[in-house]
Amino acid sequence: MSGGNSTTSSTSDREGVALVRQIRIIPFSSLIIGTVIGSGIFISPKGILEYTHTVGLSMVIWVVCGLISTLGALSYGELGTTFSKTGGDFIFLLESFGPMAAFLRVWTTIVVVRPASWAVLAITSATYIITPFYPDCNVSLSAVRLLAATILCVVFLINCVSVPLTSRLNVFFTIVKLAGLIVIVVAGIVLLIQGNTDNFKDAFKGNEEFKWIELSLAFYSGLFAFSGWHIAASITEEVINPSRTIPVSTVIAMTVITSVYIMANIAYFTVLSPAEILASDAVALSFGQKVFGDWAWILSIVVAGSCIGAINGGVLSSSRMNFAASREGQLPKLLSMIHINFKTPMPSAVIMLPLTLLLLVSDNVYSLINYMSFTFWLFIGLTTASIPYFRMKYPDWERPFKVNLAVPIIFTCFALFVVAVSLYSAPKDCGIGLAITVAGIPLYFIGVRWTEKPVWFEDGMDNFTLFCQKLMLVVEGEKKED
Repeated sequence: MSGGNSTTSSTSDREGVALVRQIRIIPFSSLIIGTVIGSGIFISPKGILEYTHTVGLSMVIWVVCGLISTLGALSYGELGTTFSKTGGDFIFLLESFGPMAAFLRVWTTIVVVRPASWAVLAITSATYIITPFYPDCNVSLSAVRLLAATILCVVFLINCVSVPLTSRLNVFFTIVKLAGLIVIVVAGIVLLIQGNTDNFKDAFKGNEEFKWIELSLAFYSGLFAFSGWHIAASITEEVINPSRTIPVSTVIAMTVITSVYIMANIAYFTVLSPAEILASDAVALSFGQKVFGDWAWILSIVVAGSCIGAINGGVLSSSRMNFAASREGQLPKLLSMIHINFKTPMPSAVIMLPLTLLLLVSDNVYSLINYMSFTFWLFIGLTTASIPYFRMKYPDWERPFKVNLAVPIIFTCFALFVVAVSLYSAPKDCGIGLAITVAGIPLYFIGVRWTEKPVWFEDGMDNFTLFCQKLMLVVEGEKKED
């Protein structure tokens, strides 16, 4: 899909245009926390309880999911400090499993994974912003979609014009969502001290018989709430002192996330019975209505801010993956260009906005996410499996941060276990997801492997690239070596 040699502005000759190292430990930790803590912990912790049937086992699942996610994040930390180029698992797959695997990863991310998840988050945030204004009637779906579209456009605009502003926005929304969770945790602790412990008695006894096949589905729900940690390795080129910042920020972020998740669930069970949690589509609001009464709307704003923060962090990381894929010749050259003044990969962010907005009108966005979960975990597992491969093939590589080899092996086995179980438990969804992934193979051969394209096509791409360069004031960035 790489276009021909486009004409770039003379500005690139005047001074180097490249991504700038601007992100320190606190903003980077906030990016991870802000991306991981989206809507999951506020809206659907009942997913684990639905499959475990007991309070005690559900808490065990939350702990294990936090530990497994930390292993994955640390594995990505080693890869992120080993490779100096931005792009995250696209680069890691490119270097280990080859260009086709890397292309399919970025293909599924651009087409469905990210746009669908952002559409869901935008709709969720818009719903929770509007709902308090309509206490006695149903919220207009058109109003929700319009506000969701506005939220998306603003977040994408900020990502296009300023990395520091994007980082500060991540910090702000991280503070908002952590403040909301702290309120939930403190309220739960107070009530727990006052003797509200009924739901913790006989914690491992439930009304329904536990089925081992459902244990994997409980893990799946938990891992969904922790998803997003992999973005840490996507912005390596913009991190100050990445050999220290990435591992330190990863440990800080995952420790905070896991601790807050566990304490929030304890608070939920202190106030809500298992039956009430299973009956609720928004556990945090159900909690707030019982504890805070008329002030529960504050938690509604917190949920909305949490979702917006997750979108913001996702756009930041995904645009860098597109940028890296373009720089490696797997996407049009325009996507590897950087704004002259803002020093942001504007085209690689803008490309994802139209499809995300289009998905707002779909009633099947959640189904799209289910379809892609299979390939998501497959690629995540393949990425961490590359660590033992790189250790054996390139033992002399400089690795500023190095994990114990058991860390990526355990995580890879767990990820592949999730993939295998999803094939068994949801073959139709996995089949559709696999079909969407395979659809990228002919595009790979036509766009990437086919180098002798017709002159008219090359000229057309050159003219289109030049037009977009003038429109967005972008030039080709300097390519950094490992």
